[in-house]
Amino acid sequence: MSFVKTIEKHRDSIKTISLPRLNGLKPDLISTMIKLTEEVGELGQLIGKMRGMSGEKIEINEEELYRKIAGELLDVSQTTITMMFVLEEDYDVDIDKAVKQHYRKLKQKGYLVDEIG
Repeated sequence: MSFVKTIEKHRDSIKTISLPRLNGLKPDLISTMIKLTEEVGELGQLIGKMRGMSGEKIEINEEELYRKIAGELLDVSQTTITMMFVLEEDYDVDIDKAVKQHYRKLKQKGYLVDEIG
């Protein structure tokens, strides 16, 4: 079964997000890793606020907080996609092959029990 047909078959079990190659930046691996760390920190800060870990009074409703968390997750995702573009373009890494290996790893670890990829 081809990967595309598999995705169509398992629509409810795969989240597909298409993010662009940023053309206003000249990222490299180091700058992208620094940005990724920053974005993960911002995500952690929001989740910490949700749990009241900072000790400050929570002054944002849950719905807005979850929307902000989703935005930070997209920032993290965009940064990782940017790093994948750098790996492909600067280091000739085959990302399609890496994705297939990733699916195999998930299956081997028992995280993925359906035959998706």
